[in-house]
Amino acid sequence: MHQSQPKSVVTRLKRIEGQVRGVAGMVEGGRYCMDILTQVQAIKAALGKVEDELLKNHAAHCVEEAIRDGDAESQRQKFSELVDLFGKYRS
Repeated sequence: MHQSQPKSVVTRLKRIEGQVRGVAGMVEGGRYCMDILTQVQAIKAALGKVEDELLKNHAAHCVEEAIRDGDAESQRQKFSELVDLFGKYRS
């Protein structure tokens, strides 16, 4: 994680951690499946927000730094990382 990563990412991840523990408790307690699935969807949405924030930070710091430094190899590497990431998770 880049040092300038906002504390909000850690805060969000800790909140998600609590949500996951809550869902585990729901499963153990035999709660209604739709209630559990609703919570799983909320966790997925929260993780999506973390991903968005991390991507914005990567673009704002790592990619911007490579562009500012004028290092063509670093620029290609940062771009390639993003392409690879999106390629892995394309549906």
